[in-house]
Amino acid sequence: MMEIRAIRNEADYDWALAQIERYFKNEPKPGTTEAERFDVLAALIEAYETRHWPVEPADPVEAIKYRMELSDYTPADLGRLLGSRSRASEILNRRRPLTIAMAHKLSKGWNIPADTLLKPYRLRRSTKNKEKRATSAGAR
Repeated sequence: MMEIRAIRNEADYDWALAQIERYFKNEPKPGTTEAERFDVLAALIEAYETRHWPVEPADPVEAIKYRMELSDYTPADLGRLLGSRSRASEILNRRRPLTIAMAHKLSKGWNIPADTLLKPYRLRRSTKNKEKRATSAGAR
């Protein structure tokens, strides 16, 4: 009746995708056997994709930019939240790291998961440091 099978390889995955595709064209009514089959297929497909193609969570700056895009926030909005427009610019340009207090404000104010905001990420080197290194290297 339901004919569901485990997804162990690409052929099984392709089969599951073909099976679930028809539900996108003709959505099953909730509570029906077909709706149950759709839910099971969706769970199997998601588990297979998560296991074989994991998506790395965004770094803090990308998470902030994504929230800004979704909510139509501007850098000025970020500056108001963090207390300084220049500080917001430095964060968005990876010149300054987020502090715990900033992460807390972003988590509470913009509903960005705190664990995403507290994840380590790379900052850009300042041009002043590059100029100093170039000057120091040239003097040797």
